[in-house]
Amino acid sequence: MRLTDLLHPHLDDVTSVVDATSGGLRLDPYLHLPPGVDLIREERPVGEGELMLLGYGPDPALHGDEADCLAALARMRPGGRGLIVFGHPGTDLPYHRLLDALVARRCQVLHAAALGYTHLHAGAVFACTEELLPPHDWFGRPLPADGFATALRIADEYVLADFVSRSQRARLLDLERAAEETARALESAREDGLAERLAAALRDKDQLASALRGARARTGLLEARVAMLEGSTSLRVGKALVSAARSPRRRAARLPGELYGLWRQRKAMGRPVRAVSAAPAPEAVTDDRFHLSHRALSVAPRDRLVITGVLTDRTAADFAADAVVSRVLPHDGRLLIERTDPDVFLVQLGACTGETGPWTLTGTGHAPDLDRRLAELIAQARGQGRAAVLWRDGPASSAPGLSALPWDAVIDGDTGTALARLDPVTDGRDRLRDVFQLDSTRVRLARLAALTGAPDPTAERRVAVLAAPKDATDVARLVAQTLCQLHRPAEVVVADQRGLDLGELTAASVTVHRGPPTAPWVADWTDLTEDRPDTLLLDLLCAQEFSGADAVGHTPDADDYVFVPALRPLLVRRSLTGTGTPPDAWSRAGHRLFAVRGKEPS
Repeated sequence: MRLTDLLHPHLDDVTSVVDATSGGLRLDPYLHLPPGVDLIREERPVGEGELMLLGYGPDPALHGDEADCLAALARMRPGGRGLIVFGHPGTDLPYHRLLDALVARRCQVLHAAALGYTHLHAGAVFACTEELLPPHDWFGRPLPADGFATALRIADEYVLADFVSRSQRARLLDLERAAEETARALESAREDGLAERLAAALRDKDQLASALRGARARTGLLEARVAMLEGSTSLRVGKALVSAARSPRRRAARLPGELYGLWRQRKAMGRPVRAVSAAPAPEAVTDDRFHLSHRALSVAPRDRLVITGVLTDRTAADFAADAVVSRVLPHDGRLLIERTDPDVFLVQLGACTGETGPWTLTGTGHAPDLDRRLAELIAQARGQGRAAVLWRDGPASSAPGLSALPWDAVIDGDTGTALARLDPVTDGRDRLRDVFQLDSTRVRLARLAALTGAPDPTAERRVAVLAAPKDATDVARLVAQTLCQLHRPAEVVVADQRGLDLGELTAASVTVHRGPPTAPWVADWTDLTEDRPDTLLLDLLCAQEFSGADAVGHTPDADDYVFVPALRPLLVRRSLTGTGTPPDAWSRAGHRLFAVRGKEPS
């Protein structure tokens, strides 16, 4: 929730807002006060028709000191209202330190909500009153209650909410304790396993070095034998006879001379040879490195998740849209892990329990050779410092042998659904939104990337908004349209920020800057008078991920989920915006344009 959403429902009959915050945080860019409501900063009592702003948090220099907050509460008078913002997270809110002061000044809390800013996490609206006021619901609307009924409601809700919160806090403490114990056990296991893997790697290195020395010795012996055979008179005579037989006209006349020369050379070899001083041949330089017949070099940073493992056909095809996927076979797994250097060695349970496939029956106990090969691949991947992850998309009992292997992590659940496999007509827009946000393969891969420290595939969904606000009214519309989006933009590009305060966007983790956009997708919002529903970017990105198009937008004919030759672009690939090609020529240049009809949220 934004601060303005919490504040504005309580501004009826309020003509002035008194800023009583003592920290360095300025709240006026967040308020967007309506006309007729003035923001002032004075140390005076606050009564009828006025609202006081207070701040309290863990950083006194930013949020304000507790003593200053309590002193400001002492200036509240009947009829006055107040808004206190907290820098503490909602679960750690120290409301007990202000509760006595609120009660002493006859202040009743009407509404409390979480705020979506990096340094402001919660806020509460209160009123100084001589009688009990009806509380407000989540949307800030007063509940239909008064007098004794209001008191009963507050008392009942307090007891029930305290009961629920106590059980939740106890469960949270248990989970935190279990997480700490698991982290310590995992760290200990990793340390123990690291020594074992290092010893195994040294043994493998010694064995490979010994095998290499033996191979080189055999190669030297074979080369000496080949040189001896090539220098023998019998071989040279045979070559001369074969050459003469192949070309009688040209070679037959020269045959007697060649044979006589060979006889003279052999006769000379039998004579004693006079010693001739010669420089010693340079010693051959040994090389212990392996050389590959095919070598490639890439200096670009790795910006995609690299997966090598055991996957089903469907999963491999879906993952390949957002990651580099290599599927191993029982006979080439060791070489593939070494050559691809993956971020993760991934084994899908469904690929081991399927009816067909090279890894069928793995982990079931019916194919011990496959179990052994898989264990070797896991050891190799972990020896290279790569995580070995089991994706358990089925019951563990179907392949119990997999659970006994030394996995670095186990993911339970399906591998997600690719949006391209859905039917917008049958499944509906709501289904597309839900899959995009929660159940898509890209979301599942983001979870895998977080476990391995690899690039996040959902970073490809970042959107940059191009805007040109001119005054405070445009700023208010830009902030409202940006922060209300169900898929919030990652950055806002403003060419000229002079005289404009966009601090609320920065506080909401939206980057504001000048210059070219850095996000993969660009939306042009230079016309701030246009109404944009909160599902706009979400629907545009759903259509893009469904189609793989380079630009998504509307058409005059209201085409929906269909490729078109021309459209009004609303979401464009950043690389396309830098080509200089006008939008009406994008289709002729080979770029894909996809139309989606704008709809209000259902």
